Amino acid sequence: MNGPRTFCAVAGNIGSGKSTLTGLLAERLGWRPYYEHVEGNPYLADFYADMRRWAFHLQVYFLSKRFQHHQEILASPMSVIQDRTIYEDAEIFARNLHQNGLIDGRDHDNYRELFDTMIQFLAPPDLLIYLRTSVPVLVERIRTRGREYERAIPVEYLEQLDSHYEDWIGRYDLSALLVVETDACNLVAEEEELTRVVERIQRRLEATRGYSLPL
Repeated sequence: MNGPRTFCAVAGNIGSGKSTLTGLLAERLGWRPYYEHVEGNPYLADFYADMRRWAFHLQVYFLSKRFQHHQEILASPMSVIQDRTIYEDAEIFARNLHQNGLIDGRDHDNYRELFDTMIQFLAPPDLLIYLRTSVPVLVERIRTRGREYERAIPVEYLEQLDSHYEDWIGRYDLSALLVVETDACNLVAEEEELTRVVERIQRRLEATRGYSLPL
């Protein structure tokens, strides 16, 4: 692509389409994709079966892996698109688990201190793309993709995450922000929808970085 290297990240609830958009943007724009550690995660299935037992272990695992990814991204000469950010670990998932009593106060304070120390060494993305998706649509998409360990996710859990996402996005100020409403947006089947999203990304990067992306 033309212009300086770009670091964009995609944020959103479980089932919002982060991985799909990450792959599509990587293909369209020639960016290197960095995906969330889901396959091969040693804690995820256990967590959904017994959240109280495995919540802290899962969050520390995600925090470690995303810190490694973020460091690799910042060192890369290539433009990058990241599937879920390190900020969501603390602002959404660990926060929600703590508020639900699944991570106790001592562990959460320890986790937050570790997170706050880590992000001092990390520059934020040039652009955060937030996929806003209603909970009923999330439920249907999770059911359709058929991951066995996700079938036990309670609707109430998705609703809590959605509330935390909206709160976090409402005060997000680390970088430029683009909100994409995804309930009726089929980026895989409709090329025009993807092109519109790419054009919006282009305009936001032009406003903040002063260069254009090839479409």
